[in-house]
Amino acid sequence: MATRSLWRTRAKLAVAATAFCGGGAAAAAIATSDDPATALKVFTIVPRRLLRDSITAASIVFDYEYSLWGLPEGSNERAKIKHEVHLRSARKLQELCFRNGGIYIKLGQHIGQLEYLVPQEYVQTMRASMLNRCPVSTYDQVCEVFKKELGDTPDKVFDEFDPKPIASASLAQVHVARTHDGQKVAVKVQHTHMTDTAAADQATVEFLVNTLHWLFPSFDYRWLVAEIRESLPKELDFLIEAKNSVKCLENFRKLSPHIADYVYAPKVHWSLSTSKLLTMEFMDGAQVNDVITIRRLGIQPNEVARLVSRTFAEMIFKHGFVHCDPHAANLLVRPLPSGKRSIFGKKKPQLILLDHGLYKELDFSTRFSYASLWRALVFADANEIKVNSVKLGAGEDLYALFAGILTMKPWNRVIDPAVDHLVLKGTDSDRSELQMYASQYFPQISKLLSRLPRNILLMLKTNDCLRAVNNSLLQGSSLETFLIIGKVSSEAVFEAKMMQKKSLFRWLIIQLEELLLEARLLAMQMALWLLQVKKALTWT
Repeated sequence: MATRSLWRTRAKLAVAATAFCGGGAAAAAIATSDDPATALKVFTIVPRRLLRDSITAASIVFDYEYSLWGLPEGSNERAKIKHEVHLRSARKLQELCFRNGGIYIKLGQHIGQLEYLVPQEYVQTMRASMLNRCPVSTYDQVCEVFKKELGDTPDKVFDEFDPKPIASASLAQVHVARTHDGQKVAVKVQHTHMTDTAAADQATVEFLVNTLHWLFPSFDYRWLVAEIRESLPKELDFLIEAKNSVKCLENFRKLSPHIADYVYAPKVHWSLSTSKLLTMEFMDGAQVNDVITIRRLGIQPNEVARLVSRTFAEMIFKHGFVHCDPHAANLLVRPLPSGKRSIFGKKKPQLILLDHGLYKELDFSTRFSYASLWRALVFADANEIKVNSVKLGAGEDLYALFAGILTMKPWNRVIDPAVDHLVLKGTDSDRSELQMYASQYFPQISKLLSRLPRNILLMLKTNDCLRAVNNSLLQGSSLETFLIIGKVSSEAVFEAKMMQKKSLFRWLIIQLEELLLEARLLAMQMALWLLQVKKALTWT
């Protein structure tokens, strides 16, 4: 009840933040609230956090203006000083995220994926910390959640309960427990402060982003605030997360049975789960970026990369129901329980999907256009890239930039007919080239992001997460992962066209197109084999 009340009064909180807590209005809002104690806490938090945000933002802006004053553009000295300012500012932003917690941690995680928009110093600082140093609730706070949700303390609800969490994220932490019938489970417990501060955090973040946009028009992150406003209430309801995990596996069984055995999500213990507590089957496995452990399990990292690519390609292009937070901490790998092995005797991997709180549904039209776009990107079809980018909202002026963000390549490389034109090597030159384009086209990128529909923005986030996973597994991207994307997107386009066929002649045309595409994919596969043979001969 308190949470719903907070979300209903979000607009009031934004006004309160803007006014730095106008006394009479705040008192009236508290007095008429469904939960005066919680409302008082929120109205106390808003101005304090807003002040902290403002001080940090002002400090960062001043550092850039003062440190770079008078240094000529393009000079080595300016580049050196700019790198130092980027690093200092990233650490200030990191500290702000940790002090505020909650939504701010999620913002920090998102910044860590924006290679195409923010300097590398920010990306590296956020990636190194936001997944591994999240705040931890005390055991007393955990007990408070249990009493409210299940009416008793964890040691009574479970036969065993480890008070020390094995993991902590922005919204919750996970404890290991054992049920009274002996099953080992993972218990996800929402941080107590999320109920009290979620609306306050959103109000302060919204005010800060709007103010920065007013001061610096090219800085337009209002789309991110709008996305948080829509998605956060769903992420704070763990029963929605549980239902998402069930639907995800059902989709694989019904729509992608050929890989259903290779994808798994922990079973939910419904009687021990509520909107703020989620009890699931405990899963053993290696984190997807832990290459050493994956090899120790007898699994090849390139097999894992292929499975990750295939899994998310099926979700995006065929299911239209997409896990939008596939960072490394949410993906585990274990040997396939059936014990099946490859022709070389290596164990086959099974991908375990965790944290199903953030999903996005793609309607038929969006899914068809997005699949058509990725097929065109893989085959370097400039006209189809433009047509489908425009359909997805990029516009005729920014479609090339949209293609560049998706592939992390400049336009001339996107449309290069070379078979490996999309492959990222993960080298320093690749990274510096990306950063140069990010700096050069920052206003246009911000304009594009504010223009795209939010479901496509989340596809970009998913794409960024998967790129980071592939990079950790393969030290770059792989031609084979792009072939998988090309194949699955082509299959999705073919299936969609077959559903819309209106005549025998149209059916024949579609079949011919499919044969030609299969021939092109086969040619690309043969080119890949030749590249692999050439590389092997070079090593010897």
